[in-house]
Amino acid sequence: MADPHASARSEVLGRIRAAIGPDRPRVRIPRDYDARREHRDVVELLARRVAGYRAVVRRVASADLPDAVGTLLTRRRVRIMLGPTDLPEEWRVPDVEWHLDDPPLTVEQLDRADGVLTGCAVAIAETGTVVLDAGATQGRRALTLVPDYHLCVVRADQVVGTVPEALARLDPVRPLTFVSGPSATSDIELDRVEGVHGPRALEVLIVS
Repeated sequence: MADPHASARSEVLGRIRAAIGPDRPRVRIPRDYDARREHRDVVELLARRVAGYRAVVRRVASADLPDAVGTLLTRRRVRIMLGPTDLPEEWRVPDVEWHLDDPPLTVEQLDRADGVLTGCAVAIAETGTVVLDAGATQGRRALTLVPDYHLCVVRADQVVGTVPEALARLDPVRPLTFVSGPSATSDIELDRVEGVHGPRALEVLIVS
């Protein structure tokens, strides 16, 4: 007896092939939308939008970054912090046990840590989004999705105004993670639950 599900699947796929077949006229997709907009201060806009997502955000000078990291970690009373293999030495403040991802940390080690410290690839001011691509000072995706707390360093020159500007800086074949505030979801009753798909707490240090 033929599988009715297989027959239905074949019919649907056949219709799709017919719709996109070689005889179908090619349609030009318009790409003339605004790729960028002028903002008086994209860094300040990013700070406001990130804070709007219930994340902690601070602007610091480059020379003050280690002190700012230390202050935030002390405030949270963290004991164990994770980092990518190339986490800058000056970011690794004392009085914290640092575990770098070399050799790769196990899921149990990721889960036991109090948090993770990384950089980012780019940040989008209009949406308050930090984008990671597993590049420099970021590490693999699991490093920032398993721990309950993520402290992210964003350089001012990594901030752009719009999503198209950010995409122009990114390689689409890399593992991209778009972070807009702490991980959160809501059910049909609109009950908000945080920490389901990633860190429950996000703090961002914008370095100028």
